[in-house]
Amino acid sequence: MRVLPKMNDLGFFEIRLESIGGLGANLAGKMLAEAGVVGSGFNGVSFSSYGSEKKGSPVKAHIRFCDINTNIRDTTPVERPHVVGIFHENLSKTVNVISGIYEDSLVLVNSAKSPEALKENMKLTGGTIAVVDATGIALEEKNRVNMAMLGSLFRLCDFLDFEHMKGIIRKSLEKKYPGAVEPALRTFQRGYDEVQFQTFALPEGVEMPLPKRWDIPMYGYETQPIGGMVTNPGNSILKDLSISRSGMMPHFDDEKCIHCAACDTACPDFCFVWDEQPDKKGRPQMFLQGIDYQYCKGCLKCVVACPTEALSSNRETEGYAEEHRVPHRFSLAQ
Repeated sequence: MRVLPKMNDLGFFEIRLESIGGLGANLAGKMLAEAGVVGSGFNGVSFSSYGSEKKGSPVKAHIRFCDINTNIRDTTPVERPHVVGIFHENLSKTVNVISGIYEDSLVLVNSAKSPEALKENMKLTGGTIAVVDATGIALEEKNRVNMAMLGSLFRLCDFLDFEHMKGIIRKSLEKKYPGAVEPALRTFQRGYDEVQFQTFALPEGVEMPLPKRWDIPMYGYETQPIGGMVTNPGNSILKDLSISRSGMMPHFDDEKCIHCAACDTACPDFCFVWDEQPDKKGRPQMFLQGIDYQYCKGCLKCVVACPTEALSSNRETEGYAEEHRVPHRFSLAQ
């Protein structure tokens, strides 16, 4: 008989997955819940919340487990998670991904950075950070990020049956995608084996902050803007789409570029920066200056469209976008 390691006042062990569309957090939550219910004998529920159902937009998956004799009558979002799985580390730029964690909560991050750097970036007061390079594993195994993250989540949630989960993965894939079964199992195993942990003690006299989702406007009849105005910028000038990149990004080689604008035609997000300059004969022509990575979500359509391989698909590394960004010169925004 398996036992939950901890529970809240309602008798639930709660997990929240923070992700973006396209990384498979919704499916990972469903498979995690199935493993807990069918494989380990708990009561459980899984559901997701997201806005526009498209690649790159923020997604949350919520999972609850409880004893078999406890009824689940709560399907509200998980505000006080015992485990948080962050599928995309850059989400911390715009989403309070660690909102509501306890002093002893486990925070799993898909990243190649050190736990100390992630603690600083996420402004974590205390707790345990688990780090796994799920994107790197997925690229090497030619599989999905969610399989590597699932493996790491099973390492964190040792009350779940690891071998039973392998059976769920096989059952889910072998009929439609038989060739994906073995890569998925290898990715799952590597996620389990390669996750690393580091615990940070809560400083003396400091308390964990209460749940506060500063990324979700808490408007009521007294605080709503006049006319119901949406204050969050939704236009292409002020938006930062960099959190939508899921591990890959285009690299620009100026020496190979013929300034044909095929990339600009394919780009859906106004990423390419142009400037009018004289050509060799003194005639005014438009020349590509580079990429404004603030607006690049990593769709890589430009790489496919480029006829000279001036654009190539490469793994995103820390600081590359900031170092090589060529910003647009807009007169409408500061």
